[in-house]
Amino acid sequence: QVQLVESGGGLVQAGGSLRLSCAASGRTISSYFMAWFRQAPGKEREFVAFVHWRSGSSTYYSDSVKGRFTGSRDNAKNTVYLQMNRLKPEDTAVYYCAAKASANSGGLYYSPSTYDSWGQGTQVTVSS
Repeated sequence: QVQLVESGGGLVQAGGSLRLSCAASGRTISSYFMAWFRQAPGKEREFVAFVHWRSGSSTYYSDSVKGRFTGSRDNAKNTVYLQMNRLKPEDTAVYYCAAKASANSGGLYYSPSTYDSWGQGTQVTVSS
């Protein structure tokens, strides 16, 4: 199983930017579907972005972040990124990186239950 560690969270003013990183170890992520989720206090974990296992292939976003967030991956560095621009107070949450081996078929890319491995999360706080 792949181990994931997120970093890059912090406190930022509305309109600002942050870049989150998710460093993987234990396995190469070149054959893993990768995703970002977030969870605000008192709310369920929600889908943010999906990055296909083929670098440069399909990337999907939730409607709430589309046009502001960009997911990417560097398989050579075994790392996935989430560039977050024009941040809003409603983006405040703990952000989690998730992975699913491409060999394991099935599941919906936006469903948390699809993913096999999770990081511990990194807090993002956007002040108004």
